[in-house]
Amino acid sequence: MPGAKDLDPYTSPRSFYGAELRRLREQAGLSQEQLGERVFCSGAYIGFFEAAARRPQAELSKLLDGVLGTGEHFQRLCRLAQESRHPDYFADAAELEKEARTISEYTPMLVPGLLQTAAYARGITRATLPFAPDEVVEQHVVARMERAARLDSPEGPELWLVVHEAALRMPVDDPAVMRQQLAHLVARARHQHRVIVQVLPFSSGPSALMYGTTIVMTFSDAPAVVYTEGAFTGQLIDAPALVTKFQRSYDHVRAAALSPKASLSLIESVAKDYTT
Repeated sequence: MPGAKDLDPYTSPRSFYGAELRRLREQAGLSQEQLGERVFCSGAYIGFFEAAARRPQAELSKLLDGVLGTGEHFQRLCRLAQESRHPDYFADAAELEKEARTISEYTPMLVPGLLQTAAYARGITRATLPFAPDEVVEQHVVARMERAARLDSPEGPELWLVVHEAALRMPVDDPAVMRQQLAHLVARARHQHRVIVQVLPFSSGPSALMYGTTIVMTFSDAPAVVYTEGAFTGQLIDAPALVTKFQRSYDHVRAAALSPKASLSLIESVAKDYTT
């Protein structure tokens, strides 16, 4: 992630927030650690905001305004910086995803978002938002496709996915959509060297992560974080001890899954079932 000194404040509202935070902190004669103590966080956390490596938070912005005597300056900037094309509960994770060096994801019931086709994403979105206008559904689909496009970048992350067998066998829309989705999953894993896909079979039994989607993200110069998601809710976790527990549980799930080669064979076999 870029340091604060490299930040161009005019590239985005979040960058402007970071540049303003650094300017006003230095103007007040405070180090990152000193400001962090006054707003109940670490100096490193202040550094993340100054480097635009974290999305501004409303409560912290209010505290910053109080400590720095800036009225509602940071609160207003926060509202601008928090605008996102993603659901509120996923917005922070989506921003971190752009900076991640590795992404390790386990999904119990769905094909992971980064490897979804547009048709599959549309079917999932329509199922979760049955009364939403078509344009809202399409906004969600476009946002998901934009996330997936980063995998084609030379600076894209290493992606390791473990998908439960249930996700392969749960039909979304018609069989053609599922055949296309599973073929896409196989193609990405076979032809993109930074993508590994494994399947956790029914025979593996229960696991520590079976209750919902779990994403572990690591970065070049920042601590790892975990994102967990259920229906209409998500949680970003950065407490080191808890992140370590999730990483260990993910390793156990990965060890219980089929090998990458056997996983792709199973996915292809399930895809044939959608032909008949």
